[in-house]
Amino acid sequence: MESLKNNYSKYFERIKSNWDTIAKPLDSLGKLETLVAKLGAIQGTEHPSCLKKCLVVLCSDNGIVEEGISQSDQSVTRICAENIAAKKTTVGIMAAQVACDVITYDVGINHSAKIPNVIDRKIRCGARNFLKEPAMTKEEIEVALSLGRVIVSELKNKKYELICVGEMGIGNTTTSAAIAASLLKVDGKITAGRGAGLSNTGLEKKVSVINEAIKKYDLYNKGPLEILQTVGGFDLAVMTGIYLAAKEYSMPVVLDGAISVTAALVAERIEKGIVDYLIPSHISREPVGKLLCDELKLSPILDAHMALGEGTGAVLLLGLLRTAIEVYERSIPFSESNVEQYTRFK
Repeated sequence: MESLKNNYSKYFERIKSNWDTIAKPLDSLGKLETLVAKLGAIQGTEHPSCLKKCLVVLCSDNGIVEEGISQSDQSVTRICAENIAAKKTTVGIMAAQVACDVITYDVGINHSAKIPNVIDRKIRCGARNFLKEPAMTKEEIEVALSLGRVIVSELKNKKYELICVGEMGIGNTTTSAAIAASLLKVDGKITAGRGAGLSNTGLEKKVSVINEAIKKYDLYNKGPLEILQTVGGFDLAVMTGIYLAAKEYSMPVVLDGAISVTAALVAERIEKGIVDYLIPSHISREPVGKLLCDELKLSPILDAHMALGEGTGAVLLLGLLRTAIEVYERSIPFSESNVEQYTRFK
């Protein structure tokens, strides 16, 4: 592990130094310079690449919708999963603009029939209503984490250089807000947002459900895995497994919004240093978005007031990332510019 850490630091610093040789003011591309350095550090090279990339969309249902915390019922998850796989939704259009493959997984949709173009890795037909019982069993959590690792391994073998993550699941802004509140030890009103468009009454219900679960299971005093098992969902659990595998496989993973960043906090609490392999894309409009990024010391480039999910924010970053790499690789150095190189003062 120490050699892996040293290798990461070596390439990060080399790329940062290479930026200083480019004929422009020091640090003038701001976060874009750090973004390229982080990608190279993860991939273990001074010449990072994102030519072959994909978006993994994890689709799953959540029993907590029984409590009236969403405008939609569980049938919408299946419909949206099919549309995402057919590339008919917002994220499909976005992904096509940056040559990003979209791979859709059923990891827990409450529907027994095969969904066209969706890879069936269903663990169970939806997580349970966590006000009545824990959302998942210990065995199911183990399967979900293992599935995340398998997904990364399969994509690595297919020569993907970068993975974006997205999700679809009615009720998952409630599960993620419950996890975030439990990990951060704050009231549910701090982490709960309106999701797909809750009324004031609906938002109050959502907060109440989260706080009731925290009290019922004493979640402020539980570890990350137990919190995930108790109030999470299969999408969040598999996503956590993907993050844990990112370090093992040196696979950069681009985060999306509040839900994916919640899973990132779970993974980081399980194994410190995982966040080094995760690339933030945007700050979600959901209230917990910035709070989670601050906790993880992540500084997303984009702040577009988005709260769509599906991986839209992650995919939106790819165009900027590709442009930043091209600038890094092709810009004229000071040695060829007839301009004296700037000195970096400490």
